[in-house]
Amino acid sequence: MRPLLLLLALAACKKDGGTSRPAGGGEPTPAEAQAFVKQVDTDLRQVWYEEELAAWKHATDITDANEAALATKSADTMAYLSETIPKTSRFDGLEVDFDTRRQLDRLKLAAGLPAPNDPTKRERLAEVSSKLSGMYGKGEWCPPEGGEDACLDLGELEAIIGDTSKSPADRQLAWERWRTVSVPMAPLYAEFVELGNEGARELGFADMGALWRSTYDMEPDAFATEIDRLYAQVEPLYEQLHCHVRAELNAKYGDEVVPPGGPLPAHLTGNMWAQNWDLLYNDLAPYPDQPSLDVTAKLADWDAVKMTKAAESFFVSLGLDPLPETFWERSLLEDPGDRDVECHASAWDIGMRDDLRIKMCIKPDADSLYTLHHELGHNYYYHYYHTLPTLYQAGANDGFHEAIGDAVMLSITPGYLKQIGLLDEVSDSKEALINKQFQNALGAIAFLPFGRMIDQWRWDVFDGSVPPEQYNAHWWELREKFQGVAPPAPRPADAFDPGAKYHIPGNTPYMRYFLAQVLQYQFHRAMCESAGHTGPLHTCSIYGNEAAGERLKAMLAMGASKPWPDALEAGAGTRQMDASALVAYYGPLMDWLKEKNAGRECGWE
Repeated sequence: MRPLLLLLALAACKKDGGTSRPAGGGEPTPAEAQAFVKQVDTDLRQVWYEEELAAWKHATDITDANEAALATKSADTMAYLSETIPKTSRFDGLEVDFDTRRQLDRLKLAAGLPAPNDPTKRERLAEVSSKLSGMYGKGEWCPPEGGEDACLDLGELEAIIGDTSKSPADRQLAWERWRTVSVPMAPLYAEFVELGNEGARELGFADMGALWRSTYDMEPDAFATEIDRLYAQVEPLYEQLHCHVRAELNAKYGDEVVPPGGPLPAHLTGNMWAQNWDLLYNDLAPYPDQPSLDVTAKLADWDAVKMTKAAESFFVSLGLDPLPETFWERSLLEDPGDRDVECHASAWDIGMRDDLRIKMCIKPDADSLYTLHHELGHNYYYHYYHTLPTLYQAGANDGFHEAIGDAVMLSITPGYLKQIGLLDEVSDSKEALINKQFQNALGAIAFLPFGRMIDQWRWDVFDGSVPPEQYNAHWWELREKFQGVAPPAPRPADAFDPGAKYHIPGNTPYMRYFLAQVLQYQFHRAMCESAGHTGPLHTCSIYGNEAAGERLKAMLAMGASKPWPDALEAGAGTRQMDASALVAYYGPLMDWLKEKNAGRECGWE
């Protein structure tokens, strides 16, 4: 994990001036720029270690003391960035070699959470940021009459939402209870936006959203246009899936619960945030008489280590390195039960030292198995670029990082699952194919508009278009516009539903996940070509193919050392992000959905 509060200032840097003033006076020279970048690289490698170690301690043991320690480190980080980043302007216009210029440019964009120069405001931003993250991590619903035994945490409330046998009323209650956790976040988030925007403006950006969009090797407005183009490619497939799922839920629950022609009720999708609809599959399987694709029952006696090793074995089969022993010693694979931990899965490389870890409360189910492949994709990216300069230790763009593990998951075909003993039988019939694609689409395709709208909401908040009193209303306007999803009942005046999603209080940009959904299919198509696959894309598995692995490793090793089109060309053979591979992959499903939806009124008012 690369926390957005990037880097921690060393005491030595402050004492000696460190990188805060480039050597020499007068007009700068290329040699001075190179020395500046080299010093930054030295400082940040150590800085990252200390900052990420504090973040790890907080995430794996949420206490007031660890929260305060992280806030202190974050304030130091912000101070360092505030002092160091402006120094890059001294080299603006100076003709230097490619690597020096690229690292200078990347340093300008390093402050994912930019802090004001004012020390008091900077410390307050760090405090607010840590508090928001801690509120989410410790969040639980407790009855008004008290009694800790009756409290329900996120996992327990998610279990109710995901149990499609429960009544809509019970699931609505669980949905609403989780959103009480985020109500106290609202004033803190408004303060967070104000302080972060002040820091962004001091760095020369219009607001935090403009800073985030500037990290993609293109102008901020051009990136927004690119997102619109990509979403237009996938929107027809989502609309067909939405139409069919709504019709099926309407048949089950009736017009009063699921209005025909209207948005889907968020609490009936099987997911706390309606970001995927995977858990609807058993109820909505197109051809239930086909062999089951659910591997959860087979995983019942698998422990967390066995599941993680199964995910590792896929990467190793491609010729990639085994995970280091320290990974197994230092990772958090299960909820320890004796302390509060942040169970939201994440991958880490503490201090860019190949100190690979994951933090996850693994359960013996299919969702955890797939999540493990996703997280190890991050770890392998960290591993293959960890020798690069500090400012290159990132994905070519952040969508790349999220796409690696998911591209591998596209090769987890029914045949592969049978091979490793998780399915007893598989079928190559058209009906079995539609089942598999429909199951995949309930996760991947259902997610697309959600991934698209999260940062749109933040961009609108950051640029001042949406004031605090309209935060929640705008959230649901965008969710209905893009997803066709609505809350189960009118929301209270004090609701702050965005805060009920981890990435909002955690200040993690989200467009990366949308981009990953596009990129993973591009990577999959290219690796299948390297593997010599012929035939439809959805039939390809690269398991055990080292030629595909070589192509993957070549892209991973580039990190962010080149603009992302260069890395995309290495990994996918093209310089443009393009959803055509995704659309082609789901071609059979699209045809089937159009047949099922014939005569139905699709879309939503």
